[in-house]
Amino acid sequence: MRRRDRFVFCAEAIYKSQAETGEIKGHYLNATAGTCEEMIKRAVFARELGVPIVMHDYLTGGFTANTTLAHYCRDNGLLLHIHRAMHAVIDRQKNHGMHFRVLAKALRMSGGDHIHSGTALTEIFGDDSVLQFGGGTLGHPWGNAPGATANRVALEACVQARNEGHDLAREGNEIIRAACKWSPELAAACEVWKAIKFEFEPVDTIDK
Repeated sequence: MRRRDRFVFCAEAIYKSQAETGEIKGHYLNATAGTCEEMIKRAVFARELGVPIVMHDYLTGGFTANTTLAHYCRDNGLLLHIHRAMHAVIDRQKNHGMHFRVLAKALRMSGGDHIHSGTALTEIFGDDSVLQFGGGTLGHPWGNAPGATANRVALEACVQARNEGHDLAREGNEIIRAACKWSPELAAACEVWKAIKFEFEPVDTIDK
């Protein structure tokens, strides 16, 4: 599917799902391209479709390209979401490289509005962060839509349990397993991934 067709398809899906559910939906249209000029063209097209957010792979695209795109977005009312593709080559080297928090700060200085960095954000901000369900959605054995359903069920089950006073870190596995009884999509996901963990070590700790 060509890029313009993909953008149109995603925009139509956003508006259709919003009309059906009454909820705000979104999709980060990826403006990353081989040249700054092409990235701007993609951002312009996203804006014409009424999509308020575009995405850029800032490490593969480069900081200069990121700032160029950020200036366009800021001048035209778009948010710029940042994907960190290729970060592990830089920030997970024990003998050299840069810590991810440094990369994230450099990204903010170059104009990104928010960044795909789940474990780093939850370590810093706790619950006050965006939850990301990329691989957990697209990797579902039944496809993307069942993956989204499974994630929604799991999220709502956890929110309800937390509001009822349950300890997610200690009881999370049981909470998710209970939700599987009335969600075949979630049950299928759990069958594939097996372990359900709510306590894990962050991968970006300063001492590593």
